[in-house]
Amino acid sequence: MLITNGTLITLGADNRVIENGAVYIRGDKIADIGATNHLITKFPNAERLDARGKLVMPGSIVAHTHFYGAFARGMAVPGTPAKNFPEILDKLWWKIDRALTLEDCRLSALVCLVDAIRNGTTTLIDHHASPNAIDGSLDAIADAVLESGVRASLCYEVTDRNGAAGAKAGLRENARFIKRIRNSQFAIRNRLAASFGLHAPFTVSDKTLEQARAALDGLNAGFHIHVAEDISDEDDSLLKYGMRAADRLDARGILGPRTIIAHGVHLDLGEIETVRRAKSHIVHHPRSNMNNAVGVADVLGMLRRGINVGLGNDGFSNNHFVEMKTAYLLHKAARRDPRVMGADQVLQMAYANNARIAQIFWKPRVGELAPGAFADIILLDYVPYTPLTSGNFPWQLIFGIDGAHVTHTICAGKLLMKDRALLTLDEEAIAARAKEAAKRVWKRVAEIR
Repeated sequence: MLITNGTLITLGADNRVIENGAVYIRGDKIADIGATNHLITKFPNAERLDARGKLVMPGSIVAHTHFYGAFARGMAVPGTPAKNFPEILDKLWWKIDRALTLEDCRLSALVCLVDAIRNGTTTLIDHHASPNAIDGSLDAIADAVLESGVRASLCYEVTDRNGAAGAKAGLRENARFIKRIRNSQFAIRNRLAASFGLHAPFTVSDKTLEQARAALDGLNAGFHIHVAEDISDEDDSLLKYGMRAADRLDARGILGPRTIIAHGVHLDLGEIETVRRAKSHIVHHPRSNMNNAVGVADVLGMLRRGINVGLGNDGFSNNHFVEMKTAYLLHKAARRDPRVMGADQVLQMAYANNARIAQIFWKPRVGELAPGAFADIILLDYVPYTPLTSGNFPWQLIFGIDGAHVTHTICAGKLLMKDRALLTLDEEAIAARAKEAAKRVWKRVAEIR
């Protein structure tokens, strides 16, 4: 397929704006980019998609999310309002996840994937929990991902909060799914990947960490874990183990270049140095951190120290443009300094840094338009009324571009949405089934004591 007559935003190391540009797709990768007239001459028999002046840019990457939380939207939380993060977990999330069936897991993934395609998100790294439906839960989500056409990495959160049997089941599910992906066909491995999920230091004992480390041995994968999202995680680690959360994980062999740390809000300078030495990745979630009132991560300090900090949504909507705008604003407000967290830094986190995290799972590049990169491409009907250049594009994105502008979504060379019509998923049917499932989930949540 040859996409013609677009304004190309290449990002990547080259970072160009190509007026009246074209992208030639062969299979699931980009084969060539350049001027429309040149590529039409070079590939005269290619099927064409006329961008008609739209922006053509890489699909968004979400470096940490939770499909399973979809049914929390609009749900009244039983009892008095939660006053801190541990209460939020206890009153909401640790009831929602226990209320899920395998079919709920699949439907919650599908509604999130509809949202992703509509808003131009093509790569997601998910972290799943369903304590009463562990076995096969990652398969249920994987089926939804394959049906949708997007790219996703999956894991199951191992935790001790549901007893030894629950922890062992989580260990088995991660190991089983990692082996399934490793033994899958090449085309599936280019769309699905896996990591070894752990919930958080304060819910995972040393014994379970040791079992997870042993289970991962030889699987050629890494860990995906929440760390220091709230100060209670650090308090628990200091009380029980005499060391801070990230230091404990490092001492137990959990940190490393394939490890993804979600949040890191309360990491101190020593822990940040520990993470840097381990070459682990940190994923920032401004909307979630604000919503849970857990504080503001020292993202600027982490970036200055050379840590690869990406951007996730922690289960918020997959309109990743909103997450970028929130990151841009949050740190200015927190520091009371309009100079910090420039749009260029946000763009780096959302694309280049997230692409480095994605390379844990997939070697062809994402997050850029370049020959050899995956053909993950979106078209947007954003019409700038000021000059658009590679230098000012980050600020055009923050102040102008939104998921609502996305008209076409392509992942691995396949059209998933054309002229805002979904091609792989039946949005109305999924929403109808999800609404009925949500009623049952809410009822089960109300019955959990």
